[in-house]
Amino acid sequence: MSTQTPSAPLSAADLALFNRWWHAANYLSVGQIYLLKNALLREPLKLEDIKKRLLGHWGTTPGLNFIWLHLNRIIRAQDRNILFIAGPGHGAPGLIASTWMEGTYTEYFPDVTQDEEGMTRLFRQFSFPGGIPSHAAATTPGSIHEGGELGYSLSHAYGAAFDHPDLVVACVIGDGEAETGPLATSWHSNKFLDPKTDGAVLPILHLNGYKIANPTILARIPKPELRDFLKGCGYDPIFVEGHEPDPMHQAMATAMDQAFASISAIQEKARTQGDTTRPAWPMIVLRSPKGWTGPKTVDGLRTEGYWRSHQVPVDNMSKPGHLAVLEEWMRSYKPDDLFTPEGALKPELAALAPKGDKRMSATPYANGGTHLRPLRLPDFRTHAVQITAPGQTVAESTRILGSWLKDVMAANADKRNFRIVAPDENNSNRLNAVLDVTNRAWNAETYSYDDHLSPDGHVMEILSEHTCQGWLEGYLLTGRHGFMSCYEAFIHIVDSMVNQHAKWLKTASETEWRQPIASLNYLLTSHVWRQDHNGFSHQDPGFLNHMVTKKAETVRIYLPPDANTLLCVTDHCLRSRNRINVIVAGKQPELQWLDMDAALTHCQQGIGIWEWASNDKGSEPDVIIGCAGDVPTLEALAAVSILNKHIPDLKIRVVNVVDLMTLQTPDQHPHGLPDATFDTLFTTDKPVIFAFHGYPALVHQLIYKRRNAINFHVHGFREEGTTTTPFDMTVRNHLDRFHLAANVIRRVPRLASKAAYAHQAVQDKLAEHQRYVCEYGEDMPEIRNWSWAR
Repeated sequence: MSTQTPSAPLSAADLALFNRWWHAANYLSVGQIYLLKNALLREPLKLEDIKKRLLGHWGTTPGLNFIWLHLNRIIRAQDRNILFIAGPGHGAPGLIASTWMEGTYTEYFPDVTQDEEGMTRLFRQFSFPGGIPSHAAATTPGSIHEGGELGYSLSHAYGAAFDHPDLVVACVIGDGEAETGPLATSWHSNKFLDPKTDGAVLPILHLNGYKIANPTILARIPKPELRDFLKGCGYDPIFVEGHEPDPMHQAMATAMDQAFASISAIQEKARTQGDTTRPAWPMIVLRSPKGWTGPKTVDGLRTEGYWRSHQVPVDNMSKPGHLAVLEEWMRSYKPDDLFTPEGALKPELAALAPKGDKRMSATPYANGGTHLRPLRLPDFRTHAVQITAPGQTVAESTRILGSWLKDVMAANADKRNFRIVAPDENNSNRLNAVLDVTNRAWNAETYSYDDHLSPDGHVMEILSEHTCQGWLEGYLLTGRHGFMSCYEAFIHIVDSMVNQHAKWLKTASETEWRQPIASLNYLLTSHVWRQDHNGFSHQDPGFLNHMVTKKAETVRIYLPPDANTLLCVTDHCLRSRNRINVIVAGKQPELQWLDMDAALTHCQQGIGIWEWASNDKGSEPDVIIGCAGDVPTLEALAAVSILNKHIPDLKIRVVNVVDLMTLQTPDQHPHGLPDATFDTLFTTDKPVIFAFHGYPALVHQLIYKRRNAINFHVHGFREEGTTTTPFDMTVRNHLDRFHLAANVIRRVPRLASKAAYAHQAVQDKLAEHQRYVCEYGEDMPEIRNWSWAR
């Protein structure tokens, strides 16, 4: 009987089993890419056994299978909770193979049984109409990471590890992925990990040498340089390199033992001695051939260990010899030695999997909604701005919100399931009250004069929108709650990331066993209309356009005009599930409009007439002035004041929109207003002058089905900006009160020449404004000091 030695942790019997399990996973992976039937090769392969369209990626898959196997060994030996994140999401054939071998896939999808018929279904469904995608997805048991999310794996891993002290997140990073900007920054997430209260992340850098058609950088630099790079990022790298299976299994087992012993020692020191000094966390560098165990050559061209194995190594199966190459490749794994005559995995191989929830494919951490605990949300009404009359009180809306978020943070401190993230902008966005009850997470060097830094802080700031987004997604996907604030112009940096999260939520909502998770909540402030000091580069409201293209079931957009409506909206968003909520609100001192009771009513409806600003009650309006957003609301109401002064008999209705999606029809969005209600608000034939926070075309896009769409005249951002005064920003884009009033005069038919003097008055004011700002560098006193009065 073979025995293991310290330098060789696996016995000869272990090695034999490990190789057979690995062969089984590789066989099942190849079968998913190629086969429609003849799953166990009971007879020679024929062309009709092969899929017509060969989709999928082989190159990274055998390495992922290899890593999965060795993590299972650690779980069984040490009773660990391990979450597996596959950065190379194209390796889905391997992940799916492993989940089937562990029995989890059959538990979630009972028709994919543990026999030859089930194996055939497993193969057929992959990258096939009516089946599953070629990437890891929400339908992949054990996954929280979408296959299209190249570059986000490590930030997701750290997000999952925060506040989960018993979890180790094994994050496989592809060497092509390592060249992306998001991944390059996320190496530094270790400076935010608290070994006392957080879990651990074990990065596994998989160097297989090639991307789609080119070498990878980290695989082509000298080993000492790579080691120094990783050590410079704060890691202690362990290298596993080679080609021959037996030595590689021994090396990987040794590396895993070393890495997990190091993690245990670090956490033990922090949790028993209170030493949270940032350690050098272990990581593994696995250098193995791309397309490992696949065909060495195809058509005389190098394949294994080269970019040709990246996707489908043997394509065009009608080409002479290709069918034979595929059959030889699959038979090299000896399927009769891996599966029973009925097609199930042989018992001795199935025994290598952990049991129950310890299986990585069944871990509840990957289905965060199963253990999501509701937030304790204190009554936001206690933070209400006291309003005696509309448009008289001045407050900073996001500062008011910050005072309530402080209470939210304090109420959930013992549960450790709420974090606020921001790219170095928490205080800038006026949310700094939260620092009264928590610190900023920080585990790098700290000076005595530093402000609110500690390893256990729950405000997370790093000057990387990508990393903030990745942390928050990982945190939410593993069953917690969070909130992200960002400058509006720079949230675009995560456009692709939020795309993938939206796709994940859509698929997860259609996957029966996926439980709802807490919503992804954005506060976009320092917005387009109050970026006058930073200038044109900081002026862009286009994230709203990006988000309305996502599934209506997923996306919500809110434009609260003041602090009380902001409180109402944020409370609603933090209570929601499976949503992406976008809130846009300014941080500068601004007039407040609604008391709390009115704000609650208004936000519940999402849209409504502001009767106190209108004068058409009991009659038919001449014009509707609509507004959505805090600055547009201010300018719309100021325009109403101008019109009341110059044309007192003009009947004006003011309609304010908080929930932007109410503008759509109910068949387009769940929050869409019925046509009858919309027509009641906006009429079917009267001009609507609409002051909007973003690009005017977006409103037209949302209302195109409405009967009165042709009479909507939308003012918004026209891509005109610079470093100038706040009011001049609105003038440059024709969102100001004077352009709004002038457009009303033009659009109301009965005014015609009767309003000539009113029109002249607003034109004179525009000219006066231009002279004043150019001379004094600030807005006119009547603009700066304006308040609402009928």
